[in-house]
Amino acid sequence: MSHNRRKFLGVAAMGAGALSISSKLFANTSDSNQHADIPSVIERLKPMKDGVIPISVEERKQRIAKAQELMSREKIDGIFIEGTTSSFYFTGMLWGQSERTFGLVIPAKGAIAYVCPKFEEDRARELINPVFGDEVRCWEEHESPYALIAGIIKDRGVKYNRIGMEERVRFFIADGVRKVAPGFEIVDATPVTAGCRMYKSDAEIALMQRSNDVTIAAYQAVFPTIRDGMSQAELSNNLTAAFSKLGYNGGAMVNIAKYSALPHGSIVPQTIHEGDVILVDGGTSCEGYASDITRTIVLGKPTQRQLDVWNLEKAAQDAAFAAIKIGVTCESVDFAARSVIESAGFGKGYKLPGLPHRTGHGIGLEGHEWTNFVKGNMTKIAPGLCFSNEPNISIPGEFGIRLEDCLYIGKDGPHFFTKQSKSIEQPFG
Repeated sequence: MSHNRRKFLGVAAMGAGALSISSKLFANTSDSNQHADIPSVIERLKPMKDGVIPISVEERKQRIAKAQELMSREKIDGIFIEGTTSSFYFTGMLWGQSERTFGLVIPAKGAIAYVCPKFEEDRARELINPVFGDEVRCWEEHESPYALIAGIIKDRGVKYNRIGMEERVRFFIADGVRKVAPGFEIVDATPVTAGCRMYKSDAEIALMQRSNDVTIAAYQAVFPTIRDGMSQAELSNNLTAAFSKLGYNGGAMVNIAKYSALPHGSIVPQTIHEGDVILVDGGTSCEGYASDITRTIVLGKPTQRQLDVWNLEKAAQDAAFAAIKIGVTCESVDFAARSVIESAGFGKGYKLPGLPHRTGHGIGLEGHEWTNFVKGNMTKIAPGLCFSNEPNISIPGEFGIRLEDCLYIGKDGPHFFTKQSKSIEQPFG
């Protein structure tokens, strides 16, 4: 459930044995200034870039063709996308968002076209791959871009008088198109965009595999640096440094002791002490494809209470995984994990102490995307879907335990990208 939303073949050789979480392991065995500098175990990391295969032009063409098929099914004449993640998904181009409208139209039939501020045209053409369509319609500063969007769709052929807006398109753009296109209905394009992006190809899964491998390699290097008196910031900085040494941008949220009960942490600065629960939640991305992994451990010898709750969390994660079958609903996975936690006497539904949120979220080009393991989601499990599996036990004022591993659905069912934690003292399987 990391805020750092952004594996291929093989795991980094970080040591074959399981990592034992003990005071000795976390002791500062290097020089006395280790806490102020990057520890040697991190300095020794090597880049994990070899063998990464980007998404091909041919695959992006197939995505556009599928989107056009879905538009016909949804009775949409074309969709507008700003230069955000869905733009990258279909064309490999990222632009971002400003007050000036820039984006692309994918029509139900015909080539993609772009809408661009005139003074940005040269820069846009540097980024646009003309194989998907090379038409750029420009607007001057005193002109409206909205008629250009509607015009592209009209010129490609209109059958349903419906224009789809991708979910990240801002209201002022959608409303602007509505005003200049009387007779057209402005509709949600999520059935098209999510209908494509939810179902990952082998190439996408390979990139997610690499990002998960890198994240585990970073964690394995950094966890042995944890020691009594270490600040939350230092541990977080070590994680960022490890990702960098591995050749990636990444990081993690660190929550300690009672703050680990807050699923997304606290603004209060924290320091690690012997006996504390330490929750690390983070990840990286490979060619844009995200990882999201949480490990929860204790510095030193855990109490029986900590062990019991950790083991219950592991049982809930196992139950969620066991419930994942081709054709079952996403909500049934949430029910399976929640039932384990509730049966142990924790709060029902989202009541605390207990599981305060859904069991898992979709993941891909964004750390959180469609679809979710949550009550009411009747989406059927199908090959290509990717999720986090992270039932979380929060005990306010005491501690929280979250184990998070992401998975993909193959034709034969679910597969974890990472090895689950074996025990509170063996977080890396």
